[in-house]
Amino acid sequence: MSPTEEIARHYHEIIEGVGEDMSREGLLKTPMRAAKAMEFLTQGYTQSLDDVVNGAIFPSDNDEMVIVKDIELYSLCEHHLLPFIGKAHVAYLPRGKVIGLSKIARIVDMFARRLQIQEQLTTQVAHAIEQAIDPAGVAVVIEAAHLCMMMRGVQKQNSSTTTSMMLGTFRENHRTRDEFLKLIKL
Repeated sequence: MSPTEEIARHYHEIIEGVGEDMSREGLLKTPMRAAKAMEFLTQGYTQSLDDVVNGAIFPSDNDEMVIVKDIELYSLCEHHLLPFIGKAHVAYLPRGKVIGLSKIARIVDMFARRLQIQEQLTTQVAHAIEQAIDPAGVAVVIEAAHLCMMMRGVQKQNSSTTTSMMLGTFRENHRTRDEFLKLIKL
């Protein structure tokens, strides 16, 4: 049995377990569709930083702040397997090299496509950028809405969570940090 078929078998059991009739026409293919969706939503486990960056690191004399903001992200809360949806803002101060801009978004996706908590996602993105290009500093801010807070439990529809990770100059120099936060309008 393939991994996808094994996941589908478990979904079949879960759907039956909540009281549904698995012979109902609308559910016949649901376990396999859900298994394929879960594999897509967790594809970050099959990726590495080297694969994602794919050599897109270039020499540069630039030492001014580079920001990629409003990177949409979708992840699954590791506590309830419910989505959290938001955006990431990533900045770094180059020190001899820069990374392809699309690679920053791909790094966010790689970590978001794992069972995750937002706090850890923020940290992972910052450390990956640091590892990839050894900049003078890295800043990551993630803003997200968590369906585990909206659909169940406390049921707060308008809540959002903001997390940040500042490394190097962004942590040590409040002016640099303030410039970043002003540019992303936080």
